[in-house]
Amino acid sequence: MAHRSVWPELTYAAWKETCTTLQLWAQIVGKVRLAQTPWINHSWHATLYLTARGLTTSPITHDQRIFQIDFDFIAHELLVQTDDGSLHKLPLEAKSVAEFRKALFATLDEMGLHLTIHDIPNEMPQAIPFREDTVHAAYDPAYAQRFWRVLLQADRVFKLFRTGFLGKNSPVHFFWGSFDLAVTRFSGRRAPPHPGGVPNLPDAVTREAYSHEVSSAGFWPGGGPVDYAAFYSYAYPTPDEYRKRPVQPAAAFFHPGAGEFILPYDVVRTAADPDQTLLEFLQSTYEAAAETAHWDRATLECARGVAGKPRTCEAGNGG
Repeated sequence: MAHRSVWPELTYAAWKETCTTLQLWAQIVGKVRLAQTPWINHSWHATLYLTARGLTTSPITHDQRIFQIDFDFIAHELLVQTDDGSLHKLPLEAKSVAEFRKALFATLDEMGLHLTIHDIPNEMPQAIPFREDTVHAAYDPAYAQRFWRVLLQADRVFKLFRTGFLGKNSPVHFFWGSFDLAVTRFSGRRAPPHPGGVPNLPDAVTREAYSHEVSSAGFWPGGGPVDYAAFYSYAYPTPDEYRKRPVQPAAAFFHPGAGEFILPYDVVRTAADPDQTLLEFLQSTYEAAAETAHWDRATLECARGVAGKPRTCEAGNGG
C-alpha cells in the first residue's frame, strides 16, 4: 500500500467539531475504565489502546464479571461486550455528548453493569458536564476513520521506537483526557513536584504522573497552541539547554508556547520514508532530553528489537 494512503491527510480545521465531540465521547468511555480499575502509576490504568478496528478499553473488571468497550471506526459502532457472551452495539453517528452518555449508560445498566463516573471532562478549559452537553454533536465518519488510521500507524512506529530502551518505558497508549497517543521513557530518577495547573485535572494526578524524569513523545490531532496535527516530544523537568538542541528532521522545531518539540504531521505524511522520518524525530528529541539531563544512556539504551530474535545479554552490548 502506498504510504500516502497508509498515512492519510488529516486537516484539523476540516474535522475540528467532530474531533472535539469524539474526544468527549472517548472521555466518557475512558472514565468507565478509570472508575473500575485500581490506580497504576502515571494513570496507565485509565488509557485506551489501538485495535485493528478502533480503540479499546481492554478488559475491565466489574465485581467478578469482565467487560470491554470498543470504538469501531470501520463499522462506526460502539461495542459493549462481556465475558458471558453478551454484546450490545451503539451506532457512532452525529449525536450530542449528552445523548451518547445516556445511551451508553442505559446499555451498561441493561447489561447489569451498574457504575458511576465523574461527570466533568478533564483537560479541557470549557468543561460542560457530559449529561448536560448538547453543544458538541458532530460526527464525520470519514474523518473519524482517518484519525484512527493515523493513530494506527503512529502506534506501530512508536512500538518499534520503544524497543530501543531497557529502562522503565511506558506502553504505547491513548490518553483520552488530552486526546493523544503517547510513549514515555524514564531516567529512573525522581523529578521535582510538577506545578500542576492543567485545566480540570486535579494537581495530585499531574504530580503523580510526573513524579519521575521523563522524555515523552506522542501524536495529537491539533488544538491549543498547535492548531494542526503534529507529533510532539518534551522532557520533564526541562533542562535549560534542551530547547536549543538541534533535532531531526529539519522541519522539526521547538514551540515555546507548547514547551515541546513539534513535527507537523504533514511532514511525515508526505515524506519519501514516513517511518524513518518519524523515527528520526523520536530518537533525536529523546537524545536531546537524555544528553542535556545527563541520563545514564549506556545503561538505559539498546539496539531496537527484531521480530523473532531474542535480545542477547552479553556484557557491553546494551542487551
